[in-house]
Amino acid sequence: MPVAEYCLVALDCPDPPALAGFYAGLLGGEIKRYDDDWYDLYVPGGHRIAFQRVPHHRPPQWPRADDNSQQLHLDFNVTDMADAETEALALGAMPLDLDDQDGKRGWRVYADPAGHPFCLCKA
Repeated sequence: MPVAEYCLVALDCPDPPALAGFYAGLLGGEIKRYDDDWYDLYVPGGHRIAFQRVPHHRPPQWPRADDNSQQLHLDFNVTDMADAETEALALGAMPLDLDDQDGKRGWRVYADPAGHPFCLCKA
């Protein structure tokens, strides 16, 4: 029997409504504002991503090094990597590691507008 039940992933960021909007554009769903410092995105499928204001947010570095971790990253399955990449970049994603141009590896790494890494993964 599990001890807990998954609730959400919370991302620190300097601008919660903007980052929630980025992920809503990428994944769909509904944004709910709880206060100026906390927004939730309810994505299709029942999952939730939260966005918490941190005035002095420092994004993780890519590529990661021994003295610096990613902190976390999100993976998103896509059926068409080229189309997904085009749309993600148009929403404000920044490429970090596109070393899958031949399609053999199966994922590419990007940063959201606040600098959090995420991967588009071929479904």
